[in-house]
Amino acid sequence: MTADASSVPAAGRGVGPLLRAWRERRRVSQLELASRAGSSARHISFVETGRSRPSAELVLRLAEHLEVPVRERNALLLAAGYAPHYPETPLDDPALDTLRAGLERLIRGYEPYPALVVDAAYDVVAANRGVTMLLDGVPERLLAPPLNALRLTLHPEGLAPRIRNLRVWRGHLLARLERQTALHRSPRLRALYDEVAAYPVPEGGGPEAGPEEPEPFPALPMQVEHAGRTLSFLSSISTFNTPMDVTVAELAVETLLPADPATAEYLQGRAL
Repeated sequence: MTADASSVPAAGRGVGPLLRAWRERRRVSQLELASRAGSSARHISFVETGRSRPSAELVLRLAEHLEVPVRERNALLLAAGYAPHYPETPLDDPALDTLRAGLERLIRGYEPYPALVVDAAYDVVAANRGVTMLLDGVPERLLAPPLNALRLTLHPEGLAPRIRNLRVWRGHLLARLERQTALHRSPRLRALYDEVAAYPVPEGGGPEAGPEEPEPFPALPMQVEHAGRTLSFLSSISTFNTPMDVTVAELAVETLLPADPATAEYLQGRAL
């Protein structure tokens, strides 16, 4: 991965306004932030207005308490006049061999259920045979690298025509992507959002909202047709705890758990 272009203009704004924007986004008062970070409300005020230059340690401490994404923590440091703290190691670097191997074992161990690893822009880093099964019949041009999970799901020639509750599932995915775009200020995510939001919805994509009667699922499922059956999945996304590298921080593992006994039985039967 390469550094996000959004970091460049951010650095020119100064660290004070950026910290204030993050604090307001998190709905935390200066007093509360100061208490968490072991500082004073007056010092936080001086930092935000540019009257005081924070140390690199304070910038990182404030960023941690504001749950600022790792890439944006580097942007805050640059805006304050310091070098980035977190490295950004290419995923194919030998230093990440153990991590990549662990992720591969994790998603293979999840078979026969689908699981995949995506980066910050939803490009697929790794996928297991459960995912490959769902992509049967998708045109080769959509499967050419870089494979993008959202593009594959919402494209009218991808999975979209097979998703029975497409309109509500599409709304869920677009809302999540829009929140991430606003949080990360990423041109890549914004371009992806504009692209997939413009895709036409194939006929038969279901209603705009869920059914009036609640479905017998504990969470919103993705219901996709496969080989004449309707498979129902619940999506779970996992990220790394306290990552120390930008690349690692932006990886996510998505697993699709069968939402009903019929789906589980069908996938287990295929694995025999």
